[in-house]
Formats: sequence, C-alpha cells, structure tokens
Amino acid sequence: MKARFLSGLAALLLLPFCLAAAPRHFDLSSPDGRLHLGVDAAPQISYTLDCGGTAVLSPSILSVSLGDGSAWNGAVRFEKAVRRSVNGSFSAAVYKRSTVQERYEELTLRYKTFDLVFRAYDSGIAWRFVSRSKADFIVRDEQAEFRFAQDVEAAVPYVKPDSPRDPFLNGFEAYYDIHPLSAWKQDQKAFLPVSFAMDNGWRVNITESDLLDYPGMYLRHLGGTALGGLFAPYPKLIEQDGYNKLQGIVRTTEDYIARQSAGAALPWRIVAVAEEDRQLLDNDLVYLLSRPAEGDWSWVKPGKVAWDWWNNWNLYGVDFRAGINTQTYKYYIDFAAAQGIEYVILDEGWAVNLQADLFQVIPEIDLPEIVNYANSKGVGIILWAGYWAMNRDVEGICKHFSEMGVKGFKIDFMNRDDQLMVDFYRNTAEIAARYHLLVDYHGAFKPSGLQRPYPNVINHEGVAGLEQMKWAQPTVDQVTYDVQIPFIRMFAGPLDYTQGAMRNATRRNYRPVNTEPMSQGTRCRQLAEYVIFEAPLTMLCDSPSNYLAEPECLRWMAAVPTVWDETVALDGKLGDYAAIARRKGGDWYVGAMTDWDARDLSLDLSAFLPEGRYSVEIFRDGPNADRAARDFLHDMQTVTVSASQHTLPIHMAPGGGWTAKFTRL
Repeated sequence: MKARFLSGLAALLLLPFCLAAAPRHFDLSSPDGRLHLGVDAAPQISYTLDCGGTAVLSPSILSVSLGDGSAWNGAVRFEKAVRRSVNGSFSAAVYKRSTVQERYEELTLRYKTFDLVFRAYDSGIAWRFVSRSKADFIVRDEQAEFRFAQDVEAAVPYVKPDSPRDPFLNGFEAYYDIHPLSAWKQDQKAFLPVSFAMDNGWRVNITESDLLDYPGMYLRHLGGTALGGLFAPYPKLIEQDGYNKLQGIVRTTEDYIARQSAGAALPWRIVAVAEEDRQLLDNDLVYLLSRPAEGDWSWVKPGKVAWDWWNNWNLYGVDFRAGINTQTYKYYIDFAAAQGIEYVILDEGWAVNLQADLFQVIPEIDLPEIVNYANSKGVGIILWAGYWAMNRDVEGICKHFSEMGVKGFKIDFMNRDDQLMVDFYRNTAEIAARYHLLVDYHGAFKPSGLQRPYPNVINHEGVAGLEQMKWAQPTVDQVTYDVQIPFIRMFAGPLDYTQGAMRNATRRNYRPVNTEPMSQGTRCRQLAEYVIFEAPLTMLCDSPSNYLAEPECLRWMAAVPTVWDETVALDGKLGDYAAIARRKGGDWYVGAMTDWDARDLSLDLSAFLPEGRYSVEIFRDGPNADRAARDFLHDMQTVTVSASQHTLPIHMAPGGGWTAKFTRL
C-alpha cells in the first residue's frame, strides 16, 4: 500500500514536467487558406510556414532568455491555446489609404509565465511574446529564427558601421547586395526590411512592428539558409560625439538587450509572403500590427516642404546674397506661399555649430521674424535639429518653439536603434504631440509602426535617398535602387527620400556636384516619385530659382497629394520597374518608374477606375530623354474605360518615369 502511494505521489510530482515537455502541435491558416503556419509548443517552440503547399520556412526556433536566468521557451508549463478571428476595418489618420481592412486568424499559446501570439493574414504572418509577469524584468536576448526551406535569393542592406568602436552605429542607408542566402557575407548583419526571392517567383519580406520600447532587430547568418535575429545591447555609457557633436556614441554596454515593464509585449516579428512582387507595393502589415492612435489628431497637416540644404541655398536672379539668413528664408516662404506649398524647412546651420543647443541661434537668423512672416503667409516652419541637441530638453524645446509658432522638427543623426534610442523616438513623438508639433525622423532606422499611434510622426528616412547624389560616385546605381525600395524599404512605411531634382542626368552624364547636385534618371522619374514613394511630408529638394524656370513641373509637384484615400499596386518587379495608382478624393494619380532599360507597359485602368470617360494630365519622357534626361512631354488626353477598353500603353526611357492624373468627366 505504501509503495503504491509513493508511486502515485511520484507520478503527480512528475506531471507538470510531463505537461511541459509533451509534444504539442498547432496549426493556423490565413483567412484565404493560402498561408499555413505550423507551431510546435513543446518540448521547444518552433514554427514552420508554407504557402499553397510550398514550404517557405523550415522549423525555426523561438525563445527569450531573461536576466534572472529563466527563459520563455517550450520547457515552461504550457496551459492552453486560445483562438480568435478578426474581420473588420478602421480609419487611418495619415496613411496611404483612409480605411484599412483588418482580417486575420490568431492563435495565442499560453504558458505559465508568458503568452506567444501568432497571427496569419492573407499577406503574411507575425508573432510576438507577451509577458505575464507582475514584475519588471530584463531581456538578456531573444531567439528569432528564419530557416528558409530553400536557398533563396536575398536582397540585403548590410550594416556599414559609422564607428569601429560601436558596431551598431549606422545610418540605415545601405544599398542592396543581391546574392543567394547561403552566400551571406561572413560576420555581417543587415538591418530590416530584408527581402528574399524564391525559385517559383514568390517573394518574402522580413521586418517588425510595434517597436516602441525595445531594440530594433537585425538579421545575421546562422549558416546555410538560416537567419537569426540580432539586437543592439543596452547602452551603459553614452558620450556626446560624432558629427558636429550631435550624436550619442555608445562607449560601453550591458550584457542584456532590454529592460521591460511588467506585462510588456515585445515587438511583432513579420514574415510577408507575396506571390507577385507588386503585392509588396500595397501591403499594410506593419501598420496593422502597430497599436492604434488615441485622441484627436485632426491638427496633423501633411504636405510639401520647400527645402534648402540639398540645393545649397542656391538662389539666383535675386538682389541679395543667398545663404543661411533671414532674407533667404523669407524668399523661400514667398515661394512656398505662391505655390501652395505647406512648409519651409530651416535645415542645418540656423543654430550655432558645435554647441548642440537649439536655443543658440546664429546672428544672421531672426527666427521669430521668420516664423511670424511664414505664419502670416499661411506657411509653416519646420526646424532641423541634431539628436543630442534635441534630447537635452525635449519638453522645453517643444514648448518654446511651439509658442514661437514653429510647426515641427526634422531630427537627425540618431543613427542607432538600441532600446534607449527607440524610446527617444516614442518619447519625442509623445511630447511633440502635446504641443501639436510634427516630427520627421532623419538619420533614422526604418519605420516600425510608430506612425499609427503617433500620426504626428510624419516621416522616417532610413533610406539612401536623393541626398546621396550630392556626393555619390558614378558607379552608384541610384536608378536601380529607386525600383528596389518600393518593394523593400517602403514595405515598412513612409520614406524621406527628398525627391524633386530639376538637374537630371543619364547614366553616362551623371557626376557628383555637391553644391549644384543632379539626379540619375529622367525628369519624369522625379515627378513620378511623388506618387510612388509614400511620404506624408514630402520635400521639394531643388532651388526655388530652378523650379520657377520649370513652371509645368513645379505646378505638378506642388499640387500632388501626400496622403491618400486609396492605393492600388498596378504592376512591378523588384529592381526592374514599379507602377502604383493612388486616389485622393475623386482624382486618381498614377506613377511608374523603370530601371536603366527602356520599358513599355500596358496599364490596366480597370484595376482602379470605374467605367467612364476621364480627362488625363500626363507627364512622359520626351523622345530625347535617353540623351538629355530633362526632356519631357506634358499632354492632356481623354480616355474611356469600359469592359472592352481599359488598358493604356505607356513608354519610359532608360532611367525613366511616367505619371498622370485622372479626373472623371
């Protein structure tokens, strides 16, 4: 009897271990049934992904190690699985569409100390860890694996460290290396998003969302066709240094990556799957997976910016010495007001150099006078600010300049995404919102959903934009990059590319001229970028003097919207070409770009236009644009869309573009 009792007691004592270690498998499919996620909850947590029966990801392990020596993994006691379905929509404040459809299947695996939440959308899958702890905790590391089932082709933005002492300090502006995943450069990491092409033509993008209080994720090679997440360690000592003493350089770090509050949710890890490249031009996953905005954001005003820095303050035909002075900025304000441009930016130089103090203004600038003059003309002033200068007193700076009448800040040279820097983004957005100020993060990591809870975060850089043309050597291929980023970088959200060049060069004619820069590709390419590139705050990078000499192009750039009611991806192939249609009110705008190959496309108008007659304003490459890239033709046409007549042929020169506005008659 005693032996049987002891045997039974031993069995009861072993029961929790058996429950934790017993294999448990769960399946989750996208609403359309195309994507299938398989999850093993024990003895270790792993997942697989297939699309239409084709394997995309082989078993990939997920876990989190904590500072107290414990972990979130399959050894923790499993409690239950909870499922739910969501099918609805919501309104977006500042986005590429006014109404966003939200449809997914969700599986939550509940363990004793954490939840692991999986979602399957028609366009991809995502997962995140959520703490069930009632105490604050430290994350030592996170294991996020992506083990591809085949040797896919990878488009990789490798990190190029700005400092050998800080391997995570970088500008997030790398061009893409294209190679097999198995040929990943040894001991190098990539920032997100990263894109992969499968043998059957499908494309997979990896990124993250709801990144508010956690380090950003990089990808590193685990060997073969496997990748793993990598995170910047938590900074221990940060010193003022770097460009003009405006950066915070991490000198020493802790042996963990994050400090978290009780019940914290880690960011969503996203794997998007597209059977056609063009589907990545119109993907909402990053926005969907971020938390919603609260409160009234009607004061946020998207628009265009007349920009000074790229064109080097080069005014001509004026009776004063152009430069960083009050008279020059009044001229920019007059120009913006006359053209209906919403903002003028005072970029680097208005504050005293090397002081990292935004309250010290150079004597050539009368800032209150400039701001008052701009406001009297209906133009808003946005101020450039270095990170260290801004972070010294975010609250005081926002209060002071808001009371002066400034409308926002372009904040530059963050160049990190460790937890403290990520929190700077969120904290600054929150404080700026209290003072009704816009924020444009330049020198920034990729968007990761911050624009949804904080619609005043009106743009991010994180792209090798047109500024590169001021100094890039002719070997740099900006034209090909331009038709890569809509499928990769723009998948994450808006990009501060800063288009609008009026000096345009063919491939053989381009050269870097810092003070009078040019673009690669045609004039119409620059015009098309205003439709293709998502950017609620969009800059006109060139000189007002150059624009006034090009009134047709200026009128187009000043009038094209920057946020939209609807977006439709028409066609595209990563690295070759892209075509997008976007609606604002009753008008549709279309933009198309090609690589260095001349290209003919047939646009399917029925993909976005109801049947009827339309007046169409068109900008297209001129017959000599392959020799003189500034050559363009501006036409007005009438087209009819019907069941039997719904395509429009277009031609683009090498490095060219095409753009149009459709208005129903």
